[in-house]
Formats: sequence, structure tokens, C-alpha cells
Amino acid sequence: MSQARVAFAYPDFRCYSAGRFLAICSYHMLMVALSQSVYEQTHHPLHLGLLGLALFFPKFALVLIAGHFADRYDRRRVMMICRGSQFLIIGGLFFLYLAGTTPLWLIYVLLILLGSANAFDGPASHAIVADLVPEKDFNNAVAWNSSNMQMALITGPALSGLIYAEYGRPLEVLIVIVTMRLLSFLFVVMIKPQKAHAPSEEINRKNLLSGLQYVWKTRLILGTISLDLFAVLLGGATALMPIFANDILHVGPAGLGYLRAAPSLGAAAMALWMAHRSPLKSPGLTMLWCVALFGVSTLLFGFSQNFYFSLLILFLLGGADMVSVVVRGVLVQLKTPPAMRGRVSAVNLVFIGASNELGEFESGLLASLIGTVPAVVAGGVGTLAIVAVWSKIFPEIREYKN
Repeated sequence: MSQARVAFAYPDFRCYSAGRFLAICSYHMLMVALSQSVYEQTHHPLHLGLLGLALFFPKFALVLIAGHFADRYDRRRVMMICRGSQFLIIGGLFFLYLAGTTPLWLIYVLLILLGSANAFDGPASHAIVADLVPEKDFNNAVAWNSSNMQMALITGPALSGLIYAEYGRPLEVLIVIVTMRLLSFLFVVMIKPQKAHAPSEEINRKNLLSGLQYVWKTRLILGTISLDLFAVLLGGATALMPIFANDILHVGPAGLGYLRAAPSLGAAAMALWMAHRSPLKSPGLTMLWCVALFGVSTLLFGFSQNFYFSLLILFLLGGADMVSVVVRGVLVQLKTPPAMRGRVSAVNLVFIGASNELGEFESGLLASLIGTVPAVVAGGVGTLAIVAVWSKIFPEIREYKN
């Protein structure tokens, strides 16, 4: 097998990748369908932001214990339980829409339950990668993992938007999502059982906080994950895309799917390029420049009145963000002891969740106060300010080299 695809020589990694692709693809299909449906019901940005808040709250509340579970128990078994729960919860959403009654409060409750399952799935899913391939091929696995994720992010939103536009409702989208969730569960079942890395540790305050303490003491990890947190928290415009698609660019649900897919297309192209190249010599400095490009792209998207220019800008935004994803993914895994990877991954994921889901709430709230376009432009400016500040207070990022 080509050295560029060496991670796929391992059967467990192949099953993991297939299951992860289906899980991520179906998740983002769900978010496109729900955001379009909720916006059609309410026409208010705050309700779009509440979708993100419902998903973030359980992740924040459960992060410490979820990371401990990922280290104490078989990560494969944790993933199986989570994927099965996700299948049942999304099945509940399907029957809700099938019955023709969709109160917003019940949608938010089901999303909170989904976020709870995601909270345990995330640390186990991230930490298990290092168990599926030898260390010499880990960089390749991370690059392909990122590429796999981005391909799911391209396929999911675009497919969801097209199905929604064809039928004018989310029910048919949910049929596809439920099927994907079942297949994702079955792929995890096919992975060989994994050993627990910290079977003797009890669940107590010291062990629960150990991942957070490790991140706090390791300034390079703290700097990189907090940079992503604040940059995407301020600069993310995902929650507001239904408004851009329907009211500013006038392209409807199909256009919404393409807008949601465009950053992932750029990210996938970048991930593939990085997978076929040797590791970056100065990943920290490169990451800072790419986060700055993310901010500039956000600014341009906010001002754009042309659908195709918006797609191009979002493509560039996604490519810039992917560099940060790969650098952070490799750094967090390789700079963390194996017995701590679940807990540190959990902390990393809550930072990512804060930047994405909480960022969606922040965007919806700000847009409801000052307007959609000013909210996105302000976010881009904020991202550029964060890069300037972080390059000063975390010189370890600029100096980090392979």
C-alpha cells in the first residue's frame, strides 16, 4: 500500500473511518435540516443559536466524566453505547416529524440528549485512533482522519440541502440519517475490543480534573486549543447561514446545503494535500497565519452579496481552518501520555464544542441584537484580534517546530 495511505492497511482503522464518516455525515445532515426547518418556523436568528446551545450544554456539563470513561473503559464499547443511543434519539426526531408535531422545546430536549451521547462518544472516538495504528503511522492516520471528516462535512450538508429542497420538509432527510446512524454503529461493532488504559483509577475529583490540569500546565496545548476556541467562537457564521441562504443570497435550502458544505470542501482539499506531504516544519507559526486567514475570510463572507463568491470565500476559510485542525490533532495526541489521552481529548473537544456550538449561540444572539451582517463582520475582526494577542502571550505556538 502507498505510504500516503498506510493508515488504511490496518482493518480496525478502516472500520473506524467508515463508522466515523457516517456519524459525522449524518450529524451535519441533521443540523442543516433542523436549522432550515426551525428558521422556516420562526424566522428569528436566536432560535438558530439555541440549536447550538442545546448541543453544547451537555458536552460542557459531562466533559470531565466523559474523558475519564474514555480512559477507564474499553473505548470501543463506549463508542458502541453512544452510537446506539444516537440512533435511538434521532429515531425519536424522525417519529416526531412523522407525527406532524414539532414543538421547538421538544426538538431542543432531544438535541440535549443527543449532545449527551456526543459528549461521551467524542473523547473515546478521538483517543482510540492512537490504539488502532502504530505511532510511526499516526501522523498519516490523523491527516486521513481529518480528510475523512471533511468529506463527511461536504457530503452531509449538500445531500441534506438537496433532499430538503426536493421534498420541502426534513422527514426524508431523517430517513437517510437514521440509516447512516445504524450503519455507523455496526462498523464500530466490527472493531476489535480495546484495553482500558487506566483500569485501576477511581472516579474521583482528582482524576476527573487531571485532564484539565494537564492542559493548563502544558502551555503549548493550552495555547493551540484556546486559539481555536476564541477564533471560531467569534468568527463562526454557521448558525446564520439559513439567513444568508434564504434572505441575503436567495438560494433556499439547496443553497444552504452548498454553503454549509463549502468550508468542508476547502478543508478536505487541504487535508489531502497535507496527507501527501511531509509534516510542516513550523506548524505553530503556520497555524497562526491560517487562523488569521480564517478571520479575513469571515469578514469577506459577511460583506458578500454574491452566492458564488460566498462559496469561494467559504472554501478558502475551510482550507485555512483545516491546518489548525491537523496541527492541534497531532499535538494533543502525541504530547499526551496514553493513559491521559481520553481526558485530554475530552478537554480539547469541549474547547472545540465551545467554539462551534456555543459559537452558534453567540452568533444567533449577536445577530438578534445588531443584525446578521454586522454580527459576522464583527466576528471576523474579533478573530484577527485574537491571533495578534495569542501570538504574544503564547510564544510557544510561534516557536513550535517538528
